[in-house]
Parts: sequence; C-alpha cells; structure tokens
Amino acid sequence: MVHFVGAGSGAADLITVRGSRLLGEADVIIYAGSLVNPELLQYKKEGCEVYDSAKMTLEEVLDVIEKAETDGKTTVRLHTGDPCVYGAIREQMDVLEEKGIAYDYCPGVSAFCGAASALKMEYTLPGISQTVIITRMAGRTPVPEKEEIAKLASHGSTMVIFLSTGMLEKLSEQLIAGGYAPNTPAAIVYKATWPEEESHICTVETLAQCAKEYNITKTALIIVGDTVAQSGYDRSELYHPAFTTEFRQATQERK
Repeated sequence: MVHFVGAGSGAADLITVRGSRLLGEADVIIYAGSLVNPELLQYKKEGCEVYDSAKMTLEEVLDVIEKAETDGKTTVRLHTGDPCVYGAIREQMDVLEEKGIAYDYCPGVSAFCGAASALKMEYTLPGISQTVIITRMAGRTPVPEKEEIAKLASHGSTMVIFLSTGMLEKLSEQLIAGGYAPNTPAAIVYKATWPEEESHICTVETLAQCAKEYNITKTALIIVGDTVAQSGYDRSELYHPAFTTEFRQATQERK
C-alpha cells in the first residue's frame, strides 16, 4: 500500500492526525527533502527506510515503491503542503494504477493557507474579492498561454502566486499589464509556518524591491490584491441580524 501524504505548510505539528499516524506506520518514507520539514521524520518508527526525493527522478521513486510492494512493505510518499497543488502526484498515481499497486491520499495544509495564517488575513472579503486564483509564473516549466499572469490579473481578484520569487520584476510587470494598479497591496511570505517565517507587506510595484531588501530569493509565496489590506470590506450577510438563514430568523429590519 502507498499513502500519499500532505506534510503541511511547514511546522511539524501542522501535519494532520491521520498523516502523522501513517508516517508512524510506514516501512518506507519517500519525502521531498528540499521542501518538507525534516522534523516530520520524528514520527517514523524504528527501522523505517527513508529516501529524499529531491535527489531522485520519478523513475527512481517508483523503483523504491515497487520494491517495497514486492517486500510487502507500506510506503508513505510525503509531499509538501497539500500535494494537490504543484505536487506532481498524478504522474505517480497513473503508474501505480497501471501496475495494480493500491494507493490513497491524505490531504495536508497547503502553503497558501499557511501564508494567510502568517498574515492574519482572509482571502475572501465581502465587497472586495470572493475569488482566489492560485497560480505561478512561467519559468523553466511553462504554463498554458490562457493562464498567463496578465490574463489572470484582469479579474482583479486575490492571487496567490507560487514558485515565482526569483522573477518578481517580471511578475510585477505582468500584474500591472493585466490591470492591477501599481499601488495594489501585495505581500511576500517566506517559509510560512516554519520557525524562520517572515511576512512583508508591499505593493505590486515594489515586490522585487521588498524581496531584495529582506534577501528573499526562494521558498516564498506572493499574495496580491486589495484583500491584503484587510480593510474596506462589507459585513458578512450570514451573521447579520437582518439576514434569515435555515438556522436563524432575522431579528431586525435592514437599515
């Protein structure tokens, strides 16, 4: 059996209860060593084999899994955050299905959730933005043309941008070209929920300058949009005394 497990956004105690249990039961752990907090390995049992996939190809990862299956062992494939976002899990699952190897998937706390926690922010503020776009810049790995930053920026919603810290000047240019004003609030969150976490508020125009000032070159999320300011929003209808729900009758008239 193979368990794909989301390691959480960084802090070792942000893995799920199920994820920590699966780690403790595993005979083999293959973890993304370049991104996953190594403190999570404290959950492993004695004698567990550990492999760092940062130094492995997909084929090498699959070879380890196949050998474990042949030996009757349980494998945990430990990915950063929640592996549904930039986790490259589909290509692994497809091969496991082809080979008849059973697997399941334990979700984790994504880094974009950790970044919101670091900033004490809500991504969806009534009257400001009700949409969150999770994306990244095109780099060595391309993105579909229809998903270029400038095209996504035209919506003016909250954007959470992964894997783009080394391209902030170009990112700013594309965000502004897409419709964000240069002074639109933005934030850089470095290693959200890790002990060395940093968060810095700036603007779309000053993203590169801010990153340079704090010497942030990688392992950071960029958040863009008016929600970063966490002000000027409308009150939630759900908890308004003039709003009737399935569970509560309105107690006053709308003013």
